[in-house]
Amino acid sequence: MRPAIVRAALLLPNVKVAPCMAPTIRLIDAVHGIVGVSGWLGSISFGGGAMFQIRIHGRGGQGVVSAAEMLSIAAFLDGEWAQAFPSFGSERTGAPVVAFCRIDKKEIRSREPVMKPDALIIQDPTLLHQIDVFAGLVSTGYVLINSSSSFEELGLASVTERFPPAHLCTMPATEIAMRHVGRPVPNVPLLAGFAAITGLVRLESIHAAIREKFNPRIAEANIAAASDAFATARSMAALQPAEI
Repeated sequence: MRPAIVRAALLLPNVKVAPCMAPTIRLIDAVHGIVGVSGWLGSISFGGGAMFQIRIHGRGGQGVVSAAEMLSIAAFLDGEWAQAFPSFGSERTGAPVVAFCRIDKKEIRSREPVMKPDALIIQDPTLLHQIDVFAGLVSTGYVLINSSSSFEELGLASVTERFPPAHLCTMPATEIAMRHVGRPVPNVPLLAGFAAITGLVRLESIHAAIREKFNPRIAEANIAAASDAFATARSMAALQPAEI
């Protein structure tokens, strides 16, 4: 087993360090409910230098918080600093839920909700006209929506005019999940789609995060769903990788 490198434990207050499946180390802030992970030395270089922030919108029961956690673990496995945490509010099934993830090449000290995301993952398209999911999205932002319809068909023609076309993607994530997992939970396919359109995390790291989250039987079904979703997103033209 390789030794883990914990780069944030001494700098975060009220932190409990708990070992997970090697080589992952989670840093759980007992006050703020934040899961942070620190990566290995020798990270993958994406260029740039700014923190990349992701906001995930969905409903209770769709695995929104789990999606943020798995994304942070995948980024950690790729050698980056990462942080994931939910918004606080109702968690009843069907209620709107928001979770956040930050990825950076250096320690992340911010504990605030993500107000100016670089990417949005919309797990439930019924939220599109119910709340302002696009609030604060940067001008070069990425948008990934769980839908088989186009942005125009979803009534989002104005979005296609405001953001780079190569950064906009719709994907039938629920259908993919049903095909492989047998449950309408779109979080894993959307994570793989995010990996495909942004290039920020590797599909292999998404697979490893899935194996940590689920038991072997469920994990393999989700890995198949992730691979399917990744291929679906990669088949779209003019993908433009993100940078941190």
